Amino acid sequence: MKVGFIGLGIMGRPMALNLVRAGFRLVVHNRSRQVVDALAAAGARGAGSPKEVAAASDVVITMLPDSPDVEQVVLGTDGLIDGIRFGTLLVDMSTINPLVSRKVGGAMAARGAAMLDAPVSGGEKGAIDGTLSIMVGGESRDVERARPLFDVMGRTVTHMGPLGSGGFTKLANQIIVAVNLSAIGEALVLGARSGVDPEKMIQALSGGMAASRCLELKGGKILSGDFEPGFKIDLHAKDLRLVRQTADALGVAIPTTALVEQYLTALRTRGKGGEDHSAIIRFFEDLAGIEVRNGSGGGY
Repeated sequence: MKVGFIGLGIMGRPMALNLVRAGFRLVVHNRSRQVVDALAAAGARGAGSPKEVAAASDVVITMLPDSPDVEQVVLGTDGLIDGIRFGTLLVDMSTINPLVSRKVGGAMAARGAAMLDAPVSGGEKGAIDGTLSIMVGGESRDVERARPLFDVMGRTVTHMGPLGSGGFTKLANQIIVAVNLSAIGEALVLGARSGVDPEKMIQALSGGMAASRCLELKGGKILSGDFEPGFKIDLHAKDLRLVRQTADALGVAIPTTALVEQYLTALRTRGKGGEDHSAIIRFFEDLAGIEVRNGSGGGY
C-alpha cells in the first residue's frame, strides 16, 4: 500500500512517523519544507503538492487545521482532486465541519474515489505513542481497507456510521474535553484560594468520581506551568466554533459549551492562543487573583 500524508503539524508529524516506522511507503507534503525534510530523513519521500501526493498514493491521509484547509488541499489548485486515481481512498483525520466532509466526499466520489472522515482524540502524546482514539465515518469496506493504517496510529478504532459521523462524534468529544478542563481550572483555583496544596488536590481527585483522562494527562502541565501545546487553545476554540455552528444548524442548545468558548476567546485576545488548552486555568486564576501553578506569572 502506497500512502500519502498531508499535514505534518503537532499531530500529523508523529502519526506519519509511526507509519514510516511500521514499514509503510509514505509520500508526504506540508507547507513547511523543513518538516518534510525531517520525514524524508526517516524514510518518507517528499512531494511538492497535494496533486503529486495523490498521483503516487493508493491511500491519502490528511491532518489539517480547519475546514477551509481541507477544501483547499483537496479541491484547490494542484489539489488532490487533480491527481486522484480511480479507486484511491482519502482518509481525512482533521477535525472539521462534518458537512464539509460530505461535500468533499461527493467530489471524490465523482472521480471514482472514496473518502472516510476519521478525526482523532488523544492529543500529541497519543499521536506519538500510537494510542489515539479514531472515530470513523464512511463505508465499512473503506474502513477495513484503512484499518492497517489505523492500527498503527491508534488504539481504539470505532466505525460510527456514514461519512460525517466521525466528525459529529469528534465535536461531541471536544465539548466534553473543553468543559472538563474548565471544571478542573475552577476547582484548582478554588482549592488554592482555600489553602489546599494543588498537587495533593489532584492526587485526591484522581482517586474518585472526579477522575478523568484530562486530569490525568493535564494535571502535571498545570502544576508545572508548562503550557507548551499538545493541543492549542486556538484549535480548541476553532472546534467549539464548529460545535456552535453545527448545533445551530441542528437546533440543539449548548449553553455550557458556549460559555467555555468565551473563556477561550478571552485567552486568545490576550495572546495565549498558542498555549496548550489546559492553560484555560489562567482565565480563572485572573478572576480570583491567585496563582495555582508553580513558578512565576499568574493569571493572563
